[in-house]
Amino acid sequence: MEQLVIASNNSGKIAEIRSMLSQLQLLSLQDIGYTHELAEPYHTFEENALAKAAAISAFSGKNVFSDDSGLCINAMNGAPGVDSAHYSGSRNDEQNLQKVLDGLTSQPDRSAYYKAVVCLIWEGETWFFEGICRGSIATEQQGDNGFGYDPIFMPDGYDQTFGELPLTVKNKISHRGQAIRKMVAFIEERMAIK
Repeated sequence: MEQLVIASNNSGKIAEIRSMLSQLQLLSLQDIGYTHELAEPYHTFEENALAKAAAISAFSGKNVFSDDSGLCINAMNGAPGVDSAHYSGSRNDEQNLQKVLDGLTSQPDRSAYYKAVVCLIWEGETWFFEGICRGSIATEQQGDNGFGYDPIFMPDGYDQTFGELPLTVKNKISHRGQAIRKMVAFIEERMAIK
């Protein structure tokens, strides 16, 4: 089975993606013995995704992909955006989420979108895939599923947050799900050509 390394140790993210990649063996950073912190020093999702994928490709010599994603809130000029993982000053989902809720306390416009950019390095070539999921920010946390801002993000067309929706539904509509499906279709096409 063809191997693909995901430049992450985030168990929630890995479980979400593994359920979408049945024809490939998905390896985590832990699986390949990568123990360093992956830097995300840039101000765009594309640059951060590429930096992580390139570092792991150089380390492992394997096909690899990484994603950079974030929550973009219109009333907050796109924040937290690329700073979503450490918006509160630390990598703490609860603190980050609370900072968003506090920032929207008196804000009537609660529209937002999740954006994901996947960078795939496949057989030495680099490709990008993007997904966007539009929705709004709930006034309080709802649900225990998912990770990050999922308990406060309500996708358009649903009356539940990502924290309440089953993973199968979330994967169908989420930003990451969209980007991963594009990547999987690309990989399947490449593998069929061989």
